Amino acid sequence: MQLILYSKPGCHICEELQEKLAQIKTLNFELEIRDITTDENWFTMFEYEIPVLYFVNHEGKEQAIPRPSPRLSVEGLEKFLGKYVKT
Repeated sequence: MQLILYSKPGCHICEELQEKLAQIKTLNFELEIRDITTDENWFTMFEYEIPVLYFVNHEGKEQAIPRPSPRLSVEGLEKFLGKYVKT
């Protein structure tokens, strides 16, 4: 499974989410970080929304995942993602 995190440098909420995602053990996924400052379209779409998570479905299409609460623990995030992404 592939997860995509739209982020930008200096976004502390983005950095915290990325750190938590790196600690997840039971879900098998590859994480791609996309810096919205490197692409005009990403910046326009996500400037006020980051962090934004997507997963790539079995057809290769990106699907949005609702933004998880920054208060979630690693275990809570893992459970949250399990509702949206099937491994």
